[in-house]
Amino acid sequence: MNENAAQKIRLLMELRRMGITDTAVLSAIERVPREAFVPPTFRDRAYENIALPISSGQTISQPYIVAYMTQMLHPDPRAKVLEIGTGSGYQAAILSKLFRRVYSIERYRSLHLKALEIFEKLKISNITSKLGDGYKGWVEQAPFSHIIVTAAAEDVPAPLVDQLGDNGTMIIPVGPDQGDQTILRITKDHHGMIAEEELIPVRFVPLVQGLAVET
Repeated sequence: MNENAAQKIRLLMELRRMGITDTAVLSAIERVPREAFVPPTFRDRAYENIALPISSGQTISQPYIVAYMTQMLHPDPRAKVLEIGTGSGYQAAILSKLFRRVYSIERYRSLHLKALEIFEKLKISNITSKLGDGYKGWVEQAPFSHIIVTAAAEDVPAPLVDQLGDNGTMIIPVGPDQGDQTILRITKDHHGMIAEEELIPVRFVPLVQGLAVET
């Protein structure tokens, strides 16, 4: 057994101890090589349960947070999901094992292109990713039964709520950049009524409107 495989087993055991019980989510974590999504200088830490820096001042989230948010989303292999914030592409790759199709939006061109490169290398064919403003969602593909946001919004973006389908679920961190943030689970019933549930405290990079200006 190579070192990555041993570290991955330890990570999966840790996630189970922390309350990740959805076997499909755990299987997705097992099948997706996290080391492919982290910079080379951090590859030896790919299976530690920590967030790691990537380019453009962004991060690849802690495996527990990825697993927790995914579990709280209640994945459906027949459904499509919208992800706001492609980042490294790791969360999208996890979702690709649990949904029929993943739509993902990234505001940084460099991250968007790098993620596309990794998806192609790993032969992941059910992710459609675009460069865009995550606040606006993806109107052309709406409604979505599931939406997941991987950056913290100060307030829940109204366009995303509008694009959430009936009986849909959205998982989103909410709170100020330098203040308390909480993951919310937002559900919309078949009458279009919205309910919010506070889950756990977190720390995410901010969700910023518009495309990023990169030099």
